[in-house]
Amino acid sequence: MQHPAKNMRLPRPVLRTPCAKDGAEIWKLVRDCQPLDENSMYCNLLQCDHFAQTCVLAEQSGEVVGWISAYIMPNEPDTLFVWQVAVAEKARGLGLGSKMLQSIVDRPLCEDVTKLQTTITADNEASWALFGKFAKSQDCKLAIQPYYTQSKHFQDRHDTENLVTIRLTERAALAA
Repeated sequence: MQHPAKNMRLPRPVLRTPCAKDGAEIWKLVRDCQPLDENSMYCNLLQCDHFAQTCVLAEQSGEVVGWISAYIMPNEPDTLFVWQVAVAEKARGLGLGSKMLQSIVDRPLCEDVTKLQTTITADNEASWALFGKFAKSQDCKLAIQPYYTQSKHFQDRHDTENLVTIRLTERAALAA
């Protein structure tokens, strides 16, 4: 991993809404960000096309260095579910994950969102750090419970995914 001081010499990543042509580059980024689960390239293409308004892409000098896929829950329009977060090794240590999350939450489409949810396996230290930092920046706490379990949902082929909920307190108060 590069030292954060080296990253200061590079241009800051630019955040933008993805488009269909970004699907292949996002797929490559996710593949390079082990241990993330790879989706099909077609899945990433659909995310960029159908869910563009709740996803974000980060570019640095024209190269894709960050990606968040998310969507508003169909039966819970106040809940943004974050599917996947990927940050290229060369862009780590810049707070890019938090900036990307905030950029999605701040979009007009998410103005009624009062909860952010994701699932995280117990050993995914980077995701725990990111969502813990984001919750703290919102003056909120993480609520955690097992969601998709190793034995019941994954036939012992994948670790349990814990449902992490961040109730965006200030937004919830405004919505009440």
